[in-house]
Amino acid sequence: MLSLFRKKKKGEVGYPLKVGGRRPCGSRESKMRRVLVGVVLMVDLLAAQVSISPPAQVTFDSVDFNNILRWTASTNDTDVRYHVQWKIYGAGEWKDVGHCQGILMHHCDVSSVTSELREFYYARLRASSSSGKSAWVLSPRFNPRWDTIISSPLLRLNATEKGIVVCVRTPQLLATKIQSSLLSRSLLYKIYLIQPSGKEEVFEEMICCSGTLLVTKVKHKSKYCLQVQTVNPLQRRSSARGPRKCITTL
Repeated sequence: MLSLFRKKKKGEVGYPLKVGGRRPCGSRESKMRRVLVGVVLMVDLLAAQVSISPPAQVTFDSVDFNNILRWTASTNDTDVRYHVQWKIYGAGEWKDVGHCQGILMHHCDVSSVTSELREFYYARLRASSSSGKSAWVLSPRFNPRWDTIISSPLLRLNATEKGIVVCVRTPQLLATKIQSSLLSRSLLYKIYLIQPSGKEEVFEEMICCSGTLLVTKVKHKSKYCLQVQTVNPLQRRSSARGPRKCITTL
């Protein structure tokens, strides 16, 4: 008696087909499902790693070539720490700012890594906490030569029989940087004279980086005050006025 369940021969109806002569179709479908599951798990893992809000308002704040990266927090979480990196414009590799890894502050001094006056720089940072990490946030492009603001110079007054001698001088270290950056060709020092009546006038604009001015049109035994400000006409930028200094004429 023949068995109802005899093994099918190759070529007969009902013989299991193989794909490429190796495996049935079901095996390939199973493998694809496993791959898709792996991709979904990887996406979920990456989403879990980037799970907090990134910092905001990332910008460079540069005065006298002291280059500070500043930002604001986008969360009230007190355990958020920040990680800063930098690179030269056009370079492919990001580098850590060593002293600004895992910091709690909302600023980082990057002067030591952005000191080449003719280079353009980028910075980026991200936040991290026990909840995860944020995405990286990119700063605007920065150039120390064109983006720094030169502060007002030192001011010294001396009363003489001829009037008020005004001495304007930039500290030597800063003056050297200004000369090397070629900014001295465009910087001017604007001097403000405040008269006893309170009236104010711009007395003279002096070329950077030091000089002396004699103010002769003054009244005897009267109090005058002066301030000085750095102006860069080419960039249409200026510093804050320096502190007011006053003197009484002879």
